[in-house]
Parts: sequence; C-alpha cells; structure tokens
Amino acid sequence: MVEARTPSLRSRDTTNPSDTPEHKVEVRRSQRRHRTVTAYWDEDTLVVLIPARMTRAEEKHWVAEMQRKLLRKGPRQAAPPKASDEALLARCAVLSAKYLDGKAIPASVRWVPPMRTRWASCTPVDATIRVSDRLRRVPAWVLDYVLVHELAHLKEPGHNAAFWELVRRYPKTERAIGYLEGLSSAAGWGIAAED
Repeated sequence: MVEARTPSLRSRDTTNPSDTPEHKVEVRRSQRRHRTVTAYWDEDTLVVLIPARMTRAEEKHWVAEMQRKLLRKGPRQAAPPKASDEALLARCAVLSAKYLDGKAIPASVRWVPPMRTRWASCTPVDATIRVSDRLRRVPAWVLDYVLVHELAHLKEPGHNAAFWELVRRYPKTERAIGYLEGLSSAAGWGIAAED
C-alpha cells in the first residue's frame, strides 16, 4: 500500500503519462478523506482512495502518481490467500514447504460458509481442507496458523503430541491461538482456537 499527502493540489500538473494502463483501475472517493491519497493492488486492479472533493483532473493526476509509485516498488505480489481457493492452495504449498518439510500436500483447499464450531477442518482420507469464511478478515499470520494446523492433520490426524510438535514449528502458533480465542469470545461464537 502506498499513501501520499496532497499539498496544493490545485497547482499541480495533472497530466497522465499513461492514458492506457495495463491493468484495471478503481477509484474510490471518500467524504471522510481530506488530505491523503492511498493506493494498493487488489489482484489485478489498482485501487486508489481519494478525497471526494477532488476534481477529475486531480483524480487523473493522482491515479498516475500512485500507479508510478506502486510500480516503482517492484512487481505485484501474488494475491493474498484470502482472495480465492487457488490462492489458499498456493499458500498451503508455501507453508508446507517451510514448516512441514513439504510433505503435507492437500488435494484441495476451499473457503466455506462460516462453520459453527470450527475455524477450519481437514479430511485426511481425501486430503481436503475447508476454511471458514470468518477467517477472511483475520491477519495473514493468523490464517497461516490455521492452515499449518490443518496441514499437520494430513500427517497426524489426531491432536496428539506428534501433531502439536508439527504445528508448533509455525513460530506464531501461541500468538495466533490467543488471537482466535479473543475473536471467538468477543463475537460470542464459542469456537476453540485449538480445534
């Protein structure tokens, strides 16, 4: 994400060096935003957040400016795992390689409607993992913990000592468990972080 202040907008050059961007651009105007412009990638779309009071010329200038800044930062990163089932599966491959010696490979990983008593579930017999939609809003490191937890079930089906030894290879395990317990308690869901 890139953010910039908009000093003396009226006097700035508003020419756009690239009138035909190579990607989609979505401009979101906000009445609450007064002096900053923010931009980030949402898959293949450049999202630019601007103050509602900006003119079309100022909008054009800031879209070009933020596009230039984001492109200068380097290539776009892969879609976050929250974006799609395919991104979840790709994230599982990375986590398996990093924490489980690459030996926990699911056949499929998919988002499912909110589960009543679990954050996610794994069926070791067919190597499938289902992740509750409730986790789409948690920080990436919390989602990573849940994915490592489910991947570990592909090697150790129960919650025995060998299973927890695998899970605790993920360095933020305890922190993520605390986060999930707090989230469940605050929302009144009754979901245990260790399930």
